Amino acid sequence: MSENKSKADNILLDEIKNGSASALDEIIKKYRPTVEAIAVKYINSPLEMDDLVQEGMIGLLAAVNSYNADKGAKFVTYASRCINNSIQSAIKKQSRLKDIPQSSLVSLEEEILEKRVGLSAEDEYLAKESVSTLTNVLYEELSSFENEVLRLYMTGCSYSQIAEKLGKNNKAIDNAIQRIRKKLSGVAF
Repeated sequence: MSENKSKADNILLDEIKNGSASALDEIIKKYRPTVEAIAVKYINSPLEMDDLVQEGMIGLLAAVNSYNADKGAKFVTYASRCINNSIQSAIKKQSRLKDIPQSSLVSLEEEILEKRVGLSAEDEYLAKESVSTLTNVLYEELSSFENEVLRLYMTGCSYSQIAEKLGKNNKAIDNAIQRIRKKLSGVAF
């Protein structure tokens, strides 16, 4: 029975590759319960159920576009993996966005650009690019703990104040700041 489903999926996928919108609709309708079943596993994540399903559907479409039957896996297996990966990626991205207070980054950028009266368009562009590069490094290179330590350090908190606020000892804060310095030292602006 599952062999018949696999053959039916392959026929639909071939039709989709030939431009059939109705075949795509049929695959989406057929696999929506699978997407919802996978999304339910992540119901306690920072994303709403509708967002989880939407991310799962994006994963399904990615599976439809990239599936290769010659690789040996059945489409249902491949699609399930793509759906799961898409949802997990969205959750990780959402979690990273919560690590750094967005308001302070944006306001800092605006404040820097507003205080520099008479910046040429080129200088303003370069300043924005530098802030963008730094923001990306902070998201990608620093852990959530390191981001929080850096945020508090940049607001003028001492090591002991940071340690108290984060429930750590001074040595843990010092170690985090040393790691931050090392990670940021190689960033070119």
